[in-house]
Amino acid sequence: MERLRTHIEEITPVSNEEFEYIKTFFTEKKVRKHQYLIQEGDKVACEYWIIKGIFRAFYLDEDGREHIIQFALENWWLSDYNAFFNQTESKINIVCMEDAEVVCLTLFAREQLASELHKMEHFFRMKLTKGYSAQQRRIMSLLSGNPKQRYEEFAGLYPTIMQKIPKKYIAEYLGVSRETLSRLYSNNQ
Repeated sequence: MERLRTHIEEITPVSNEEFEYIKTFFTEKKVRKHQYLIQEGDKVACEYWIIKGIFRAFYLDEDGREHIIQFALENWWLSDYNAFFNQTESKINIVCMEDAEVVCLTLFAREQLASELHKMEHFFRMKLTKGYSAQQRRIMSLLSGNPKQRYEEFAGLYPTIMQKIPKKYIAEYLGVSRETLSRLYSNNQ
């Protein structure tokens, strides 16, 4: 849990006493490779902070094709936020890509923590703001960027992911074929 404290303190300092209280709201969970954290149709009870591991969030279209929404790795927060905040069934799937550890936070616990500690309300607001900005950047890239631009942006923003995730998933995330990704990768070496 000390890593969680370090993560929180990147945005706001907390005292020992405050952190002892904060950590009572979180539960730790181990997740195996290929295990689903959330499946389409699930009621989404938690959001997750990744201690270690990589996850893939995706949805399946009517033809059963997978569309990757995001990858998430250490120090990232992850959930189907539409379902989490609205307490509805998930429309997306989140699967573990390597053995992982996460901490879980329920919506009730999050709201209670935010209402009791202004520091945590600020922390959660900053995290959501950054996440929203990243999603908006991704949408704009998909709508207006060509494959080369999308690849360069992704490689620049997430160099670690490029080394850890199979190329077929990166191609899917970028909306290009595996062959196009190979050409882009070769041209940037």
